[in-house]
Amino acid sequence: MTLRIGDIAPDFNQDSTEGPIQFHQWKANHWAVLFSHPKNFTPVCTTELGEASRLKPEFDKRNVKVLGLSVDKLDDHHSWSKDIEETQGSKLNFPLLADHDKKVSGLYDMIHPNASDTMTVRSVFVIDPQNKVRLILTYPASAGRNFTEILRVIDSLQLTDNYKVATPVNWKDGDDVIIVPSLQDKAEMDRLFPKGYKVIKPYLRTTPQPNKPNK
Repeated sequence: MTLRIGDIAPDFNQDSTEGPIQFHQWKANHWAVLFSHPKNFTPVCTTELGEASRLKPEFDKRNVKVLGLSVDKLDDHHSWSKDIEETQGSKLNFPLLADHDKKVSGLYDMIHPNASDTMTVRSVFVIDPQNKVRLILTYPASAGRNFTEILRVIDSLQLTDNYKVATPVNWKDGDDVIIVPSLQDKAEMDRLFPKGYKVIKPYLRTTPQPNKPNK
């Protein structure tokens, strides 16, 4: 099964370090980040889980639940979590799925046979409160993920869901944004963007981020 942006994220029931998880019920009306790890007791994964735990307050601010996955047994997860706390200085504070039967990995196409037919690649899925897939990232096993980028894209998704804007290259929270090209009525633009806007080209209009106070 190949998931694409806009698809409904498959539901599942799987054991985790915090007990059985029925995915859609567990995430309820939250956003979610589901991300997979090739294997327990591996160095890159250890650093990633430590960083995700450290950033939990940032995810909480954005109404995001975090859910990890590794194709190992639950007992191994509990043992590994001690290493994560010891080496990374952050205690695992979100569930880690024990996907030893590869049920969830199969649903989300996390195993790429040309990379490995037994371990998952580093998949990331950002899923919105309506259970729609909004972002898909895939990293090789050798490259650790950039969680600053994952938070940045969540900021963009949540902003653009509520305003008629898009975010430009290298945008970060607080930067100017782009008015969507489909919005052409000047009176409506004046109403929606009272901070003003700059017309660079008819299709490229920038405005201060609408949900931030004036600088």
